[in-house]
Amino acid sequence: MRTKGGANEPGVPMQGTGCAGRSFFRREAGLTLIELLVTVTIIAILASVVMPLARTTVKRSKEAELRESLRGMRNAIDAYKQAWDDGKIKKNIGDSGYPPSLDALVEGVEDVTSPKSAKLRFLRRIPRDPMNPDEGLGPKDTWGLRSYASEPDEPQEGDDVFDVFSKSENSALDGTKYRDW
Repeated sequence: MRTKGGANEPGVPMQGTGCAGRSFFRREAGLTLIELLVTVTIIAILASVVMPLARTTVKRSKEAELRESLRGMRNAIDAYKQAWDDGKIKKNIGDSGYPPSLDALVEGVEDVTSPKSAKLRFLRRIPRDPMNPDEGLGPKDTWGLRSYASEPDEPQEGDDVFDVFSKSENSALDGTKYRDW
């Protein structure tokens, strides 16, 4: 047995050592293969739970954006119709009173009751349909249009814009089709 000298010197007993001088109390720095496998498995389980939640959150966000865009454009269409009913927009025989295009909501129309011929504008810009994946389309081309003369079950474009809808065939989180909103 070692009895003299400081730590790790001849003559000083080494506490907690086994055969060949290996320590029972100290480990080399690093992780074992089992520890790494357990860690990777835990991370994979957590990721498998988080990814569907993240997708649902993104979908819910897009659905809220779609609702807001539809509400804004429909309110603008209704405001245009109200202005036409109030006599602020020039009336022509055969007109329904609805805007001829989405562009008319942004570009505006002349207020015939204004002495200065002011323009009535109903939208600042046409929003993009968040459910339309085609980035090459302009915002107004991402929407489906329904004219006043078309049937509600089979919307068709026509001489005016009575309503707008999403062209997406996908379903919402509640199971309804986006195009039916």
